Amino acid sequence: MTDKKQIGAVLVVGGGISGMQSALDLAESGYRVYLVEKKPAIGGTMARLDKTFPTNDCAMCTMSPKLVDVGRHLNIEIITGAELVDLAGEPGNFKAKVLQQARYVSLEKCIGCGACAEACPVKVDDDFDGGLGKRKAIYKLYAQATPNAYAIDKGKCLKLKNPKACGKCLKACPADAIDHSMPDKTLELEVGAVILSPGFEPMDGNLREEFGWGRYQNVVTSLQFERLLSASGPTMGHLVRPSDHVEPKKIAFIQCAGSRDSAKGNPYCSAVCCMYATKHAIIAQEHEPGLETKIFYMDIRAYGKDFEKYYDRARIQNGVKYEKAMISSVKEDPSTKNVIVRYRKPDGSFAEETFDMLVLSVGLKPSSGNAALAKACGIELDEYGFCKTSEFVPGQTTREGVFAGGAFCAPKDIPETVVDASAAAANAAKFLSAARGTLSKVKTYPEERDITQEDPRVGVFVCNCGINIGSVVRVPEVAEYAKTLPGVVHTEEFLFSCSQDSIEKIKERINEHQLNRVVVASCTPRTHAPLFMSSLKEAGLNPYLFEQANIREHASWVHRDYPDAATEKAKDLVRMAVAKAKLLKPVYTSFMDINRQAMVIGGGVAGMANALNLAGQGFKVVLVEREDKLGGNALEVKYTMQGNDPAQLVNQLIQEVTNHPNIDLNLNSTVKEVSGYLGNYKTTLATPQGDKKVEHGVVIIATGAELATTNEYLYGQHKAVLTQRELEHRLAGNGIGSAKNIVMIQCVGSRNEERPYCSRICCYNAIKNALKIKELNPEANVFVIYRDIRTYGFYETYYAEARKKGVIFVRYTLDEKPQVEANGDKVKVRVKDPILNKMLELDTDLLVLSTGIIPAKGTDALSQIFKVTLNADGYFLEAHMKLRPVDFAADGLYLCGLAHSPKLIGESIAQANAAAVRAVTMLAKDKLESLGNVAQVNPKWCKGCGLCIEACAYGARYMNELTNVAEVLDVLCQGCGACVASCPSGACQQKGFEKGQLIAMLDACNG
Repeated sequence: MTDKKQIGAVLVVGGGISGMQSALDLAESGYRVYLVEKKPAIGGTMARLDKTFPTNDCAMCTMSPKLVDVGRHLNIEIITGAELVDLAGEPGNFKAKVLQQARYVSLEKCIGCGACAEACPVKVDDDFDGGLGKRKAIYKLYAQATPNAYAIDKGKCLKLKNPKACGKCLKACPADAIDHSMPDKTLELEVGAVILSPGFEPMDGNLREEFGWGRYQNVVTSLQFERLLSASGPTMGHLVRPSDHVEPKKIAFIQCAGSRDSAKGNPYCSAVCCMYATKHAIIAQEHEPGLETKIFYMDIRAYGKDFEKYYDRARIQNGVKYEKAMISSVKEDPSTKNVIVRYRKPDGSFAEETFDMLVLSVGLKPSSGNAALAKACGIELDEYGFCKTSEFVPGQTTREGVFAGGAFCAPKDIPETVVDASAAAANAAKFLSAARGTLSKVKTYPEERDITQEDPRVGVFVCNCGINIGSVVRVPEVAEYAKTLPGVVHTEEFLFSCSQDSIEKIKERINEHQLNRVVVASCTPRTHAPLFMSSLKEAGLNPYLFEQANIREHASWVHRDYPDAATEKAKDLVRMAVAKAKLLKPVYTSFMDINRQAMVIGGGVAGMANALNLAGQGFKVVLVEREDKLGGNALEVKYTMQGNDPAQLVNQLIQEVTNHPNIDLNLNSTVKEVSGYLGNYKTTLATPQGDKKVEHGVVIIATGAELATTNEYLYGQHKAVLTQRELEHRLAGNGIGSAKNIVMIQCVGSRNEERPYCSRICCYNAIKNALKIKELNPEANVFVIYRDIRTYGFYETYYAEARKKGVIFVRYTLDEKPQVEANGDKVKVRVKDPILNKMLELDTDLLVLSTGIIPAKGTDALSQIFKVTLNADGYFLEAHMKLRPVDFAADGLYLCGLAHSPKLIGESIAQANAAAVRAVTMLAKDKLESLGNVAQVNPKWCKGCGLCIEACAYGARYMNELTNVAEVLDVLCQGCGACVASCPSGACQQKGFEKGQLIAMLDACNG
């Protein structure tokens, strides 16, 4: 660092989900953000997806609130069609040169009407649709694009090639927004730090030419298949074969098409393919009932949180077939255009099968511009072309002040990408903590319109949402029906009501038609209501004059096979929502101060990393650890696959935590009691010195997990049987002596009925220890008995190295588990080898069991204290698996590390940093706003019985001793309604859910 004044602005390169998350976290933490995206709109790969798993939520719906938040955030400037070409200056005070290509369409003037594209005579292959569809030379990247404006493809426009040619778009544009003389611009931006998140590119389908992509029409890549499934895709979500547009009845998927392939230069695993193929197989069946799907694979890598359950669901509930096989050849039947797949089974026999379509699960490769970007920034790339980072300092590039996130660093799925993005934001925020707030602006809203004297004027906006709603509910019919309802003065249908352009249209219609109530019929208000309510506020209406009818979960999803009934139910839901909306009243919130101290529970690597990041950003931290020392599980890890020393990391973290002036360390301490509310918690700690009262504004739970125990395979009964952790301790200490034959059994106690999840780290540990054994004694025989080897990402290269060094891998199934018996001071292991089709009998000196990870003791009690949810496996449950992986559903509560799910040390550190910046988005606020939908009491009706006080789980109710009337503390009330339900006299009401409003809904439901 230099002593120069820091600049409180950050340049984020890449407008995909990673870049957007980094930008939002930084903007909410008090920094100015420049978001630079090479394409004409932000959104990245996620904008091309149909759905996400395991919830099968619409990807566009999932991402739309984030798109809108980024698009209209006062402290985020979006710069599209641009690239970073030079980064000069010093850390904290950079001068970034950004080259912005001419768009030839004015962002200020373009109204997104599409008249220009209709007039344009030039059609080209649409890269966004994987070349399956066409677009014009003037185009919008996708329907919900942010910014919502068109752009001209410089290489395809006739007029740009010849100024005297064409020009039809100029005549068609009603806003005079097109300018073919628009020049390129070079922007000079002063920033304190840079975050690089340019994403990835899908591998080419012809990497494996023998699979027929580009030659056979019905062989498509996974990205092309994704677009075929999408409602905004080339077939509008109608799943048909490219050759004849007939619905397929049988589809095959081939995994690792380009990944795990040293011959093609991609020896790594792309980490996401197994799960997206599983998703594709399930969703394809939703599009085409009765569809047969088969996935050809080498190893199923369902290693993430709830991934295994989704895999089980595909096999058991949906009937997706999984075939472990090597593909021998792919041919086309010239008469039918069907695809003939010949493959070799594990037992060596060959089989041949015919499919209507074949989908190649292509992997992730570095973006083609990575080399130029790295050169411009002065950073290093790894041997594959991804960003070079350190295992224990995730997201830090080789240049100070330049950070990285997402798939720029390695192939990874959406949750890990979002975590990486927040972690990069946390590192940048810590780096620039002295400049926080120096360049940020505060958003202002128009004066609220007084509607108290107006008759209800309701606007109804119905969302099509592609297959999610429109494939079942007849949305135009619902919209037409809404026009007939009393009080409704405007109705409109949107493809995606949550997109940026739809939000702007809703605000326009509020002013145009003087709407004073708004109903949106779409998906769940849990995720989207805040977005729509904010739009009302921006249009000058009280945000609580909004009602949302959930016609996705409550109609299309639950009545998927009954479109007529689903459509009628959607009408009922809209009619009920309108009936309630007409009775809605403005609701006003209160503001409160926030305590800017954080409490971190858990002193392992995640807890310490989180505390240090928060402390480094200038916030006081109370760190609580139940043991008498810091370090947690990392104390037991002796080495990593990459050869790094966790002990060195732990010692460094302990020293920094112990000496940091902003950290109050409490060892041998536990949380005894919690009161208060978001921003103003009061926690009692049980410490060796007695009870200690602590006040804080947010909570981060990093309580870790534990190594699972087992009584299988003679563990605890025979000295030759040990766990991977015990083996690791021996290998790091005195070694394993004269042991010649070492057998490892994977998934001991995991991936079964008792513990149905994958513990993620077991395959990693087995291969790590197997390589260590080979390093110490190359002549030792190591057998790994496994179900699927899950060395995702770059760990695949270590798996390949283990095979090269002679480690033998034998696959088993749950139906034929290994058998173990004592044999003197050794054990005998029997397992059937599916390749040899023979029973192997292994005389074993050491039998090593991979027993996995289980939630930490006390997790259940802590969930009760803080009123946060656990998942079925006993781990803490995040607010949203994809987009809020470190937030709890309740604001002000965050989680990280093994408390979230099993993971490796570097992943825990990234998640710890991510949770830190998410907490700072709360701590950096000037004031906290209370909920609007809080309870209220009519003092004339209250009998002072106190039942509401007993019913309130948040301590928000108390009895006024002078009046003997129950009262409400707004700042504590969470709007759950328990007190209202318990009140026998009807004195208690909940704002926004008053009994008259609910009765009106019931009356509307009855006709």
